[in-house]
Amino acid sequence: MNRDEVTHRITSSGLIAIMRHTEARRAIETAEALHEAGVDVVEVTMNTTGALDMLHALTHHFAERLVIGAGTVLSVDAASQAVAAGAQLIVSPHLDEAIVQFSIERGVAVVPGAFTPTEILRAWTSGASLVKVFPAGPVGPRYLRDVLAPLSEIPLVPTGGVNLDNAGDFIRAGAVALGLGSALVDPRLVSSGRFDEITRTAQAFLAAIRTARGMVP
Repeated sequence: MNRDEVTHRITSSGLIAIMRHTEARRAIETAEALHEAGVDVVEVTMNTTGALDMLHALTHHFAERLVIGAGTVLSVDAASQAVAAGAQLIVSPHLDEAIVQFSIERGVAVVPGAFTPTEILRAWTSGASLVKVFPAGPVGPRYLRDVLAPLSEIPLVPTGGVNLDNAGDFIRAGAVALGLGSALVDPRLVSSGRFDEITRTAQAFLAAIRTARGMVP
């Protein structure tokens, strides 16, 4: 799966499910619950215990049924380890052009984090597949709309503080997708094996995205 295909799957589904501090032994069950709801892209953060083993197991188990990415990638070394473990997507909370360049060279989709218009434009011109606006919660959908007024060609993925109450507003403000962590993949639900609740929450987010896009839920 090349970087353009991964980018297309992110923007088509409108959602990246972030598995942060998810128990490694429950990673496949968690991803299955998300996939059952219709989630197409899952990100395992590199600060999760056993992240590389999780990436390898998920990539092997799901093949092309899910896009498996690595998040909280803070260095080129971490990006290299993630790609070696099977990651098809590299996501960072910050902009590091070296990580972006590495991902481009390896043919892997890359979504660096940025916040200000200057950072967002710099991330995009460096070769980002999409740009993660982080943290999005404190500034809300209005900020995204204002940024996109002059930077309308840049596909933005608000992450951090996105929930069911504001998900539709972020999409209507111009987001091409949403990065969803504990609001979707709550570690407490994973630990207690309440995967049906994760599925229902994912379905609710996907319905909110489709409604905001003017599609039939």
